[in-house]
This record gives sequence, C-alpha cells and structure tokens, in this order.
Amino acid sequence: MNEYILNIETSTKACSVALFSGKELVSHKEHVEEKFSHSEKLSLYMLEVLDLAKITFTDLSAIAISMGPGSYTGLRIGVSTAKGLCYALDIPLISISTLQAMAYGISLTKKSDVFCPMIDARRMEVYSAFYNAKNKLIRKIQADIIDEKSYQKELTDKVLFFGDGSEKLHETIIHDNASFVSNFHPSAKFLGPLAYNKFQETDFEDTAYFEPYYLKDFIAGKKN
Repeated sequence: MNEYILNIETSTKACSVALFSGKELVSHKEHVEEKFSHSEKLSLYMLEVLDLAKITFTDLSAIAISMGPGSYTGLRIGVSTAKGLCYALDIPLISISTLQAMAYGISLTKKSDVFCPMIDARRMEVYSAFYNAKNKLIRKIQADIIDEKSYQKELTDKVLFFGDGSEKLHETIIHDNASFVSNFHPSAKFLGPLAYNKFQETDFEDTAYFEPYYLKDFIAGKKN
C-alpha cells in the first residue's frame, strides 16, 4: 500500500506543493513571485499534483507542512490549509523546519562542512541556522543582524550560505571559508524525505494546537 504524503511549503514567496509516496517524489508544482499569491495558488497546486498522480485527497496518509521561520502571511495560509485537511481527512500533521529542509535540499547538489540557510527578514536581518553535512542542527535557529563581524566563529569551517537572505551577507562578509548561493528557495520537494522519516516514527503534531514557528512577533506595516 502506498503511503502518500502531501507536502506544503508557503513560508516565503515560494508557493510549493509536492506529493511523495514514501521517499519518492510523485508530482510537484511550485512558483516563486515577488508578491504573495499563496491564497490563490495553493488549492490549485494541491489539486494539480493529486490529479497528476491519479489519486484523491482520501488516498493521503499525512500532510507535511513547512513550519517556518518565514513570512507570517505565507505560514498562516499554509498551516491553516494543512490543519483543515488533516481534520477533514482524519490524518496526521507533520511539521518540518523550513531551514532544515533548505539545508537538506542544497546538500543534494552542493558540498560543504557546514550549511547555513538564510531567509530574508527585512533590513539587515535574516533568519538562519547552521547544519552539518548530515543535516544535524549545530547552531539553533535565530534572527541575526548582519554586519562585518557576523559568523566569525562559525567560519573556522567552510560554510555555504544560501537562500535569499544570504545576499545581504555576500555584500558584507569577505572570508576564504565563506561561499554563497543566493538563488535558492524553499521547496516542498525538500520536505518529502524528512517528512517520511517522521511519519515512520509517528512523530506527529497535535493538529488542534500546532502553530507555525514565526520566530518574531508579526508587526503590520503602516499604510501610506
């Protein structure tokens, strides 16, 4: 029997949905836009990936969600959708750190001693964490303000900084052990294998009480 898990990534401007059977990618749909359109695209993408696999929502074994940190709006839309599906289908909810999934994804094609995924958090601030080559967290997730002294301790090893937040660092830090990949976005494709590991371990969230990992309180922008 196939164990289908629908993976949802909406923590940044990327709206991404991927269907996995075990650890095998079955179908995938995503788009990255400068403006948020998750509320318009997410439902459509879910229907498309299921249709490509010729299955329905009732065939799903679980829903996996990218839990953040990231965009308040994107996280809220993704988590609300995932929780609604879990309630309606009576299936478990699985959450994966957005930064961990990014580190896993880039490690499939890049090599480094340490991987540092970075998500833009406005001005000179980023959400970041550090993972080793085995995708183990070696420095906790936090919001960092970037300056020329940032990450000097971590740069005793070779560190790959990547994600849209790394563009700020690339302009500020010059170090032999630092390398950069800026054009890299979170994707539901990277959630799949990590989510299936949790599924096998029955490591599920309490659907009723689960909240995204915003990391910082939401502050609404002022209207012009």
